[in-house]
Amino acid sequence: MLEFSNGTRHLKIDDNPRSGRPTTSKTDDCVARVRELIRANRRLTIRELSVEVGVSYGTCQAILTQDLNMRPVAAKFVPRILTAEEKDWPLSVATNMVQEAESDENFMGQIITDDETWVYGYDPETKRQSSQWKSADSQRPKKARQVRSKVKVMLIVFFVMEGIVHYEYVPQGQTVNQQFYLQVLKRLRLAFSRKRPQKRAAGVWALHHENAQAQTAHSIQVFLASHGIPVVQQLPYSPDMVPCDFWLFPHLKTVLNGKRFEDIDAIKKNATSTLNIIPKDSFQKCFQQWQDCWKQCVSSQGEYFENY
Repeated sequence: MLEFSNGTRHLKIDDNPRSGRPTTSKTDDCVARVRELIRANRRLTIRELSVEVGVSYGTCQAILTQDLNMRPVAAKFVPRILTAEEKDWPLSVATNMVQEAESDENFMGQIITDDETWVYGYDPETKRQSSQWKSADSQRPKKARQVRSKVKVMLIVFFVMEGIVHYEYVPQGQTVNQQFYLQVLKRLRLAFSRKRPQKRAAGVWALHHENAQAQTAHSIQVFLASHGIPVVQQLPYSPDMVPCDFWLFPHLKTVLNGKRFEDIDAIKKNATSTLNIIPKDSFQKCFQQWQDCWKQCVSSQGEYFENY
C-alpha cells in the first residue's frame, strides 16, 4: 500500500491484520489444542491441524516434533488384531513359562523345540542385506527386482540348548500331516537317544511345537503320552515367540539369501552345512532370548511387541 507524508510518497510493505490469517506464535494453548486433536485422531495431517488450530504449517510442525515429540510412522502389520480373550491366553501361557523357568533351573535344558520352513533354490536378499556405504556425491546403488525360485524343499529342525538334535527334509509332494509328523517324532526319539543319551535315559525332556493341526492331532497326543513326553505350550497367534521363527530360520536364510542353487540336492547340502556350523553358545543365547520373550509378553499383558 502507498502512504504519503509531507508530500513524499513512501511504500509501506506491512500487511493489514485480517481474520482467518494463521498465527506464527506458539502458545501453551496452541500446544494443548494440537495435543487434544491428535489424540482424538492420529491420522490428521499437519495441514489439517494447522487449519483447525489457526497456526501456520511450520508452527504446527514444530509443536508436533519439538513440544509433543511425535513423528509419523506407518502402522505395524501383525498376524491379527487380538481380542481380550485372545490376549489372556498367551499371557497365561507366558506367565506359566516364566514361573517354570524361575523355579526350575533345569527347565530350559529339558526342552526340544521344532518347526519347519521352506528353503529355496534362490531367495532374494533383504533390503538390509543389500545395503552398502556410499559417499555424498555418489549415486544410489540399483538392483533388479528378484523373485523366489520355484525350486524349494521343506526343512524340519529340532534343537535344544546344546544344538541341533534332529533335522530332515520333507520328500517332494509330501505334506506335513499327522501321519508324516508321527514318523518324524519316532525318528526324533532315536536321534535323541543317540545324541543325548543322558537326557534320554533320565527321561527329562519336553517337546515344544506349533499349534498346527498335524501337531495337535489325537494320534500325536497319544504317541507323546505313551512315551511320557510332556508338551511345552506354544503361545497362540505368536509366531515371533517360536525360537525357529525369531532366530534359527532367519539366521539360516541370512546365509543362504542371494545365492543360487541349481537343484534340491544343492539346497539340502548348503542348508545342512549352515546348520552344522552354528556354535553352541548361539543356541544358548536363543533360549535366553526366548525367556525374555515370555517376560515381555507378560509385561505387555498379551499385546504384540517389537521383535528382537
